[in-house]
Amino acid sequence: MKGLARWAIRAGMAAALPVAGLAWWKRDEIARLREVNRLFEPDRIVSNFSNMPALFHSRVIDRGNGPVSELARGDDDGLPAGVGDWIERRSVTALVKLRHGQITHESYFLGTKPEDLRISWSMAKSFLSATFGILHHQGVIPDLDAPLTRFAPDLKATAYDGVSIRDALMMSSGVAFNEDYLDFHSDINKMGRVLAMGRSMNAFAASLKTREADPGARMLYVSIDTHVLGMVIAGATGADPAEVMGEVLIEPMGLEASPVMLTDGKGVSFVLGGLNLRTRDYARFGQMCLQKGFWNGRQIVPEAWVAQSTVLQAPKGEGYGYQWWVPVDTAEHGGDYFARGIYGQHVYISPAHDVVIAINAADRLFKQEGVEEENLAMLRRIAEIS
Repeated sequence: MKGLARWAIRAGMAAALPVAGLAWWKRDEIARLREVNRLFEPDRIVSNFSNMPALFHSRVIDRGNGPVSELARGDDDGLPAGVGDWIERRSVTALVKLRHGQITHESYFLGTKPEDLRISWSMAKSFLSATFGILHHQGVIPDLDAPLTRFAPDLKATAYDGVSIRDALMMSSGVAFNEDYLDFHSDINKMGRVLAMGRSMNAFAASLKTREADPGARMLYVSIDTHVLGMVIAGATGADPAEVMGEVLIEPMGLEASPVMLTDGKGVSFVLGGLNLRTRDYARFGQMCLQKGFWNGRQIVPEAWVAQSTVLQAPKGEGYGYQWWVPVDTAEHGGDYFARGIYGQHVYISPAHDVVIAINAADRLFKQEGVEEENLAMLRRIAEIS
């Protein structure tokens, strides 16, 4: 019996060794997954949103060696009545307002600082749109009605086979994708675990086989549409889309600090939501768009692309352009449009008031009914104050 016990102990130790070895080998991925599972906890979310490169694979997008583009300071506009309660309720962490190209309000909350690189979440989609417009103008991607698979052959025999570039720009691919951030089993959260575990975003996109609608039939907001646009850029240029963004968009803008882009474990950039910038640099991007793509002494994004991408483009008049949100009642609001990310991120552009508002936030209640309507109403009120 003693011999049998010794044999059992040895067998147990032998079985445990591979498990322990696997755990050691995968320790970084396991640690990232653990941190991702705590990413949005109340006592961590604000700090996490200013320190995302510490939690994920990432790459620096070099801002270049040029001088920082000027943001002059004007008289402080102040803020409308009730905005303080809104800032607290929505866990706003930064608010920068530009009027006539000058900073007329800047404030930071919840212990954040002007130097923080704050996560964009889906505001990154509008940066990708600007990059796409430059490449389209250059003739690198000349035909928006070409199939995605012309440049991203890995998408053949997937739900994206037969989807055009324009369909993806309008979030109208029809691909079935559960975007519910509060559902652990949703596609968007599966995608987050792919990112955390260092797996391939391209492979994840290629694993999607089901459609909810025909391509181009209706808008269905699915973030993975933006990733496949990044695959198109990579296929057309032979470079990672963040590298291309750095060359054609980031360097000419004269940002204060080099942005950081999150990546998957293969080094492929998380272009649908992984950009990290200072809040003033988000405002600079918005000001460039307000000025029809002209900034820092040059035409960076083609004027025609800014005009085209920031008006209603989605089928049936739904509120989307080319990776920009456009209010369906935009005519009533002077042609306003905006970039938006989960947890309360906004770059709101009001041409009628010559105003740009950049907001970062850590709003864990962003999915509650009426929150986005409340946010847009407040942003419009801030834009109107002068």
